[in-house]
Amino acid sequence: MLPKICLAILAAFVVALPASANAASPHGHWLAEDINGGGVIDRLQTTLALGTDGKVSGTGGCNRYMGTATVKGDAITFGPMAGTRMACAPAVMNQDNKFHAALATVKSWRIEHTKLLLIDGGGNVVLRFSTMDKHK
Repeated sequence: MLPKICLAILAAFVVALPASANAASPHGHWLAEDINGGGVIDRLQTTLALGTDGKVSGTGGCNRYMGTATVKGDAITFGPMAGTRMACAPAVMNQDNKFHAALATVKSWRIEHTKLLLIDGGGNVVLRFSTMDKHK
């Protein structure tokens, strides 16, 4: 028979276990590593910040953007985005445009290790991000 203190510790661990098992979430700050299998430009930061309140912001590489997203289970949809309209070098503008086009196709998400994968309706990973949050 286990002493009462061991039972208390075991019970606390079992209660805490589901919370840590469900800790994976698309919410947080993310840095794009790949857009539609074409990679990204080194040193050009394409970012996504997704708040638990559904607010979205970041940079496509050239222009800052903001909008909303709806997350229900592993489904995610992004609403229309508003953004700045700066002109950048053609390659930078190309990445910015590809990012927003890919974001518009996203239907679901999953986490693999510290990577956020955004997936289109056909099951294709269209955006891959690494975390910018130290706690993930």
